[in-house]
Amino acid sequence: MTNAYTVAQPDSALSPRTGMTRQHYVDLARHLLERAFRHVDSIDAPIAFPVVPGKTYPQPGDPPWRWRSAEFEALERTLTLAGPLMHIDPDAAIRGIKLRDYYCRHLYRALTPGHPNSLPLPEDLPDATYQFTCEFGGLFKTLLLLPDVVWPYFTQAQRDEMAVTISKWAHHRTTQNNWRIFNIMALSFLKKHGYAIDDELLKSHLLWVVSYHSGNGWYLEQTYNYYTISLFVVYGAIWTRAFGDEHYPEIAAAIENSARELMKSYPNFFARDGYINMWARSICYRTWISGGFPVSFLLKGSPPLDPGWARRLCSGSLLQFVGREDFYENDIPSLGFYGHCEFVLQNYSCSASPFLMFLPFLCLALPEDSPFWTATENDGAWEGLGEASLMTVLDKPGLVLVNHGKTGAAEIIPGKVYYEDPNYSKLVYNTHFPWEDHDPEGGTAMEYAFRSLDPRDVRGDDVNFYLTGLALRNDSGRNAAYTTSQTMLYNGVRNGVIYRQAIMRKPPNNGVGYIVDLAEIVIPGGTVRVDRSRMAFEHEMTLGHFGLPHIAGREPLVRQFENGQRKVITAAIPGRRVALIAYGGWDEVRSVARHGRSAEAAESTVIFAHRRRTAKNPPMELMISVLLHRLDDGEWTEAELSPIRAIRMMEISPSHSPLGAVITLAGGEEYEIDFAEIDGYRSC
Repeated sequence: MTNAYTVAQPDSALSPRTGMTRQHYVDLARHLLERAFRHVDSIDAPIAFPVVPGKTYPQPGDPPWRWRSAEFEALERTLTLAGPLMHIDPDAAIRGIKLRDYYCRHLYRALTPGHPNSLPLPEDLPDATYQFTCEFGGLFKTLLLLPDVVWPYFTQAQRDEMAVTISKWAHHRTTQNNWRIFNIMALSFLKKHGYAIDDELLKSHLLWVVSYHSGNGWYLEQTYNYYTISLFVVYGAIWTRAFGDEHYPEIAAAIENSARELMKSYPNFFARDGYINMWARSICYRTWISGGFPVSFLLKGSPPLDPGWARRLCSGSLLQFVGREDFYENDIPSLGFYGHCEFVLQNYSCSASPFLMFLPFLCLALPEDSPFWTATENDGAWEGLGEASLMTVLDKPGLVLVNHGKTGAAEIIPGKVYYEDPNYSKLVYNTHFPWEDHDPEGGTAMEYAFRSLDPRDVRGDDVNFYLTGLALRNDSGRNAAYTTSQTMLYNGVRNGVIYRQAIMRKPPNNGVGYIVDLAEIVIPGGTVRVDRSRMAFEHEMTLGHFGLPHIAGREPLVRQFENGQRKVITAAIPGRRVALIAYGGWDEVRSVARHGRSAEAAESTVIFAHRRRTAKNPPMELMISVLLHRLDDGEWTEAELSPIRAIRMMEISPSHSPLGAVITLAGGEEYEIDFAEIDGYRSC
């Protein structure tokens, strides 16, 4: 039996883009649960998925609570699908097992102290934070939204027994920012159902959460990421309607206000066809960000989103994955993006974790006559774009969103990245070119990669030895490999130019001597880069384009040529092609094939620009390049590969800043690149 889902009898009148209607969501939820319940032998068997070797949990030798945590995660996260199904059909059954009976039975066993399948209590474990807290948050988010599906079917005595475990975990230690939401959900659920809680603790968690709002609807995280959408906004909106309006109206209003602010730019994160971007951590959760579409219809007043566009994007994001056979592993969503992909994973995930990607099925909580279901699908803002590119600037989280009308792809340009992590630190993320892992040999996709040629590094002498005269013997082996930026700083958008800084080495290791000042001009289907190298010591540098996977083992077609001052290299696979044009500051363009770096295939190819500077005191230089992409099989035209008409270098700009340029595009548009006071504009 194939696992891939197909839209049967698509409704081309109501949903001309995807064919998906409310009934298709019901059918898809059943399709996914049918596969999950292949791992359930009987109504008495806990839902437990095969352990996947690698960095995810649990692994052989893990303590027993880790195995119980994985089982509870499977129970809770599959409820993301089962809950909405039970809401619309209380008698829903999967593979002969009535869902209500199954989830009631196993939730009672998990939450009743003393049962063989019960969860450990916090006092039974070393004092720490545990995955159980996260799953309690998810469980009670669902039960607050869908109060009819499970809780009414327990006796009062059963509820009282379970409340003991719920309360202990609800009141237990949590960690920073988004985790407080999990405790909020559990505490609010208890209070809503008449159980005593520490009201001051709940209020404290709520005030902490509201304090993290940074602006543009975004909340402070380890670095800004999808948790803003999927937890702060989705969980937060459910909390406001189910509990907050009644008990904490001012706090609920603050959370709702931030959600409405986020919705102003939320659809711009998605491609024209609804594809989502492989960006930030917890990548295996995939479409959990699409939960914002149905939740937007829970907000007070008129919905902030066009309902036809909202459903079109929501459906398209699901179809990005569920129709692919390689998306499934052991009959359930793989630990990866498309197929299994170890380098995108974190050790807090288990085989059940990807079921959080089905947050969009909260849409089944909306009534059948909701505009989300009745509006005709449309392409929203894309319909008037033509071949232009729409740029949306979110200064507070330091994100720039680009919607390319020419290709239909959406991009995220991140600006505030605190540490070296390819989940966040790529120069740009594109919905149709999933990012590739770092290659220590250089040519890393969509990043500047740097290797020191400073003889002090090569010998292993500390680069600061000249301050003391002492050679402190750093790790010369580390300096033999290419590394990527350790911090990305956001410096604002001025006169249509995006300014950022890639810090290749942070202080105290001469952080002011390892700076690439980034300036980008968005053009249809790509970007013009006019980046200033302030690399003060001997080095090699590469700038990679998007990687192209070798689908079915087929290598891309790579071509390159020189024309005057332009060095051009292109690469193509069916349905996708990229071009890199180097104008100055680069020695050559190359391509490299590598293994195990792509999220789509075992092998992939990256085209990149390369430079080598061996002077003891390299001068500042402008590195000018153009990176283009297409989502078709057409040939590049000479006009496409000649996007710049003229480059006028400025040793000193009118604002008295060194080394800028005036770029005239082929269409006559003129942009001044001026790095004046860029260090003073830093924000992170």
